[in-house]
Amino acid sequence: MFIPFARPDIDDAEIAAVVAVLKTGILTGGAQVTAFEQAIARYLGNDVAVAAVSSATAGLHLALTALGISPGDEVITTPLTFTATAEAIALTGARPVLVDIDPDTLNIDPAQVEAAITPRTKAILPVHLTGLACQMDVLGAIARRWGLKIIEDAAQALGSSFGGKLVGAIPGSNATIFSFHATKPATCGEGGAIVSGDRELIERCREMRLHGIHRPSNRPRWDYDVAGLGYKYNLNEMAAAIGLTQIQKLDKGRDLRLAIASAYNSAFADLPVLLPKNDIERNWHLYVLQLLDVERDWFIAQMESLGIGCSVHYKPLHWHSFWAKTLGYDADCFPHAVAYFRRCVSLPIYAGMKNEDVERAIAAVRNVLLSR
Repeated sequence: MFIPFARPDIDDAEIAAVVAVLKTGILTGGAQVTAFEQAIARYLGNDVAVAAVSSATAGLHLALTALGISPGDEVITTPLTFTATAEAIALTGARPVLVDIDPDTLNIDPAQVEAAITPRTKAILPVHLTGLACQMDVLGAIARRWGLKIIEDAAQALGSSFGGKLVGAIPGSNATIFSFHATKPATCGEGGAIVSGDRELIERCREMRLHGIHRPSNRPRWDYDVAGLGYKYNLNEMAAAIGLTQIQKLDKGRDLRLAIASAYNSAFADLPVLLPKNDIERNWHLYVLQLLDVERDWFIAQMESLGIGCSVHYKPLHWHSFWAKTLGYDADCFPHAVAYFRRCVSLPIYAGMKNEDVERAIAAVRNVLLSR
């Protein structure tokens, strides 16, 4: 049987939760979304407020907008991310400014962030790639020094920590955005969440996620006001019900992925690869090898012929035609990100992997690399 690089951990509990919602006849704007938001807040420590949204992309866009990012502004981020990160910045009319990664962590390099600040810079948007948290203490100090906002792209980092603090509850950040896409550590199928200690910010995001509608508590539900420009970014009840069940599995899933990553690190230590940075605070959303003296695309084809799915995270933004044209960066910019991209391959890692699946993946990697 084919082993994919990712698979959601769905069982009878999620199915029952969706059926229960369908039986109520309330499919949107109900109690499940509120309960899901409260569950995320409890998981992170209850010192934050949460706005559930239809995707992490929507969450990034709302948070940036609510924090006042607008045309003419600049937001510094990494080239090593999914297009949604820069897309959300561009949707506000601001310009994404890219800086290279730290080759050890693969996350944005704080020194290069500070060097890229101009009078137009209004925010830093770090991405916790593969679930390994960025250097938030250093980035926070830079933001305070220059009066900048920090919006964390934590699409891959629910359950990860930095300095003993869960991502989403790290001091100094204005907003953190999580993804509940199908491949993430917890899924709604599709969905996202904005998290912040600033409750007024979250209230603004809640209004904007549904057309800018404001409902005074002392008025009938039909008697609402459109208080400002908004979007259709709300989460539905079925997705929230799935997410509620998934939050309960988060820590168990993290432990299972940690065991898989540990098995991989031990099995690959003698191979021509760079192993991922071993950090006990990461959630191991992805396990990425960097191949040395091996052609990456050939390796993926060989693995697939053995029934093992792999992926690549990510082609640098400035190598995509739209961003190359829009941002004007040359292909040889950001050499650390480019060098990583040429070598990287994501191996299967998900909570539902059986021991025999892990052993098959290990055997396939060793077979391909040692018999080339």
